[in-house]
Amino acid sequence: MHWKTSRRTLRLDRTLVMAIVNVTPDSFSDGGSFLSPDDALRQAEKVISEGADILDIGGESTRPGSSPLPFEEESARIIPVIEAIVKRFDVPISVDTWKSETARQAMNAGAEIINDISGLRWQPELARVAADSKAGLILMHLRGNFETMHDQPPVANILEEVSDGFRQSVALAEKHGVDLENIALDVGIGFSKTFEQNLELIAKLAKLNHEFARFPMLVGASRKSVIGKALGGVGTNERLNGSLAGAAVAVWNGARIVRVHDVRETVEAIKVVDALSAERFRGHKDPVEQTSSLH
Repeated sequence: MHWKTSRRTLRLDRTLVMAIVNVTPDSFSDGGSFLSPDDALRQAEKVISEGADILDIGGESTRPGSSPLPFEEESARIIPVIEAIVKRFDVPISVDTWKSETARQAMNAGAEIINDISGLRWQPELARVAADSKAGLILMHLRGNFETMHDQPPVANILEEVSDGFRQSVALAEKHGVDLENIALDVGIGFSKTFEQNLELIAKLAKLNHEFARFPMLVGASRKSVIGKALGGVGTNERLNGSLAGAAVAVWNGARIVRVHDVRETVEAIKVVDALSAERFRGHKDPVEQTSSLH
């Protein structure tokens, strides 16, 4: 399996680690840590040295209670950071935005992946930006709008709900000209889901992998509330071990990309999972397809 971006083709014969670089004052875990381009550049250098395969640059917090930013403010935060990283490093840059104009400016600045938490629900025209730039496009599942996405009533069957959402998002992307080999899918851990449903999505990820086998699956559970709750209510800075466990199980169940805060630790953990998974599937062509047959 591979995943195409506007600048390269990423091989997925091993799990890719996407490092979170939030250029925000109010993100739930690292808000305010990398506000200036210099700070963000130092963080980029750090996570690249630790083994990050992709940098995901975000300028808008999506924590519960946050408010959407005008694209002008969001772009002002992230574009200088993208430009600075591109000048110094040859690493795929993802822009974490659902706004088409922010994405367009980010592509012009050197980003090559668009990470849309809304799965094209909020601004379907974002797909045209992806198509025109041939960017990689991550389509995440959630319900509701920006203000209500964390307050949705639970659905009866979360796997069916996420599956339906993926089909709708992929159809929108295709309609606007996005090539299927540029699309990745994200189950949206922590968005519009209960604690139990977040756990279920990771534990039963192989079922979604089987249904959407042509698309790489991304899981981002790092330091999220589901990890904190599973550990008995610990704070965000005490969730490393739980985050590693979540990432390891997600990869074991077929995730090809994990989005994380703690890069070095995750890279080491995932190397072991990849090695074990390769041994489990020795002689089989498609680990994701084989994984699904075990569930």
